[in-house]
Amino acid sequence: MEYMDGGTLSDVISETHLSEDEMAAISRECLQGLDFLHSNHVIHRDVKSSNILLRTDGSVKLADSGLFAQLTPEQSRRSSVASTSGWMAPEVVTGQPCGPKVDIWSFGIMGIEMVEREVPYWNETPVSPQLLIDIRGTPKLQQPNRFSPCLRDFLSCCLLRNEAQRWSAKELLQHPFVTLAEPASCLVPLIVSVKKRKETRM
Repeated sequence: MEYMDGGTLSDVISETHLSEDEMAAISRECLQGLDFLHSNHVIHRDVKSSNILLRTDGSVKLADSGLFAQLTPEQSRRSSVASTSGWMAPEVVTGQPCGPKVDIWSFGIMGIEMVEREVPYWNETPVSPQLLIDIRGTPKLQQPNRFSPCLRDFLSCCLLRNEAQRWSAKELLQHPFVTLAEPASCLVPLIVSVKKRKETRM
């Protein structure tokens, strides 16, 4: 992979507030990567903001293949628990055999992270985010009315507890939130400004 000189999405989230247009562009680029993996029967299993790499030309890449799982016609689902706490899909937490849509749940959690700058329930230690999701249900935006109905619907399609109802990457690429997204080049000012901000502190 080429050198991604813009750092990670996690860096951007910690440094600034993303606009919905920027979230939509990032979402589209990530979903294209997930759709490619899933169409080749690969599950990423560790989708989170620190595994999304950015470049100052606006490109966005999924990184860290350490937990990739290759599916086969004989084994179309995995039972092993592999993911990062906080982004884990309900079916992974409960040890159910799972498929590519575990990545979509993690992506939806990352969507909330882009909006609210933190992972749902992350700071409510010592109880794990997974346990709180089990107790309180699907994470929701804290101030939903500050965001467009289109963004809220997009996140709800990612965070359906029932894996069968949860949208696929291919379906999400057809959601209006993504189809109306600006080109990835719209991310250049954001990525460059965050990179400069980090460099001035070094």
